Amino acid sequence: MSDSEGGVTYPSYLRLKELLALQQTRSTPTHPDELLFIIVHQASELWFKVILHELDQLVAHMTAADALASLGSLKRLNGLMGIVSQSLTALDTLPPQRFAEFRGYLGTSSGSQSEQFRAIEATSGMREAHFVQALSEHGPIPALVQRALDRPTLQALYEAMLAKAGVTLEGVYATKETTPLFMLAEELLEYEQGFAKWRFLHVQLVERIIGPMTGGTGGTLGAKYLQRTVNQRFFPALWAVRAKVYGAG
Repeated sequence: MSDSEGGVTYPSYLRLKELLALQQTRSTPTHPDELLFIIVHQASELWFKVILHELDQLVAHMTAADALASLGSLKRLNGLMGIVSQSLTALDTLPPQRFAEFRGYLGTSSGSQSEQFRAIEATSGMREAHFVQALSEHGPIPALVQRALDRPTLQALYEAMLAKAGVTLEGVYATKETTPLFMLAEELLEYEQGFAKWRFLHVQLVERIIGPMTGGTGGTLGAKYLQRTVNQRFFPALWAVRAKVYGAG
């Protein structure tokens, strides 16, 4: 049934006409690799939108101290992080000399300007002073990011779940029983590792395309800055207790 007959079609449901019109290249004449560059980043933003949606679900489940529902949300989030990481590999086929041919058309744009990515970081647990300072360097903190900063981190929510259950963080790992809270802790660490993998692949990609010592677009530090973010952790308390109980770093 067509739209004119009152039905919903595949193109109309997905708004394909509008979606496929959003890839507007800026290079003149159009560089053949610019479309790939645009689509990879637009697709990442779409995945970020889903990740933020799932993080909202996770926060709600953890606030309600529902460990099983939280596990379900985290498993989906971990799958989504794998997709986002994998999508970056499409740009491995972009040689640095070809990127240089249209890089100037990017102007002051930079991935660091992604409000959704910053909101994901803040929701996950970034609260360091340098992170907040970086957010406010270019004006007021975006509402989406501020919303994330105003609520507890995932680690704080997990610790609240433990307190409500009358369990200590060390007790979760010391017991030989595989409890929902134990599985949730492991899924949280897997989420962090998936995020770290994305950061690492991003660093490798930037170094491959523009070089390790070259500044990034929009006046950023490029790979040098990204390298500093690889070891950032959302759940330091979880890692510390896990290392203490199992005797490994």
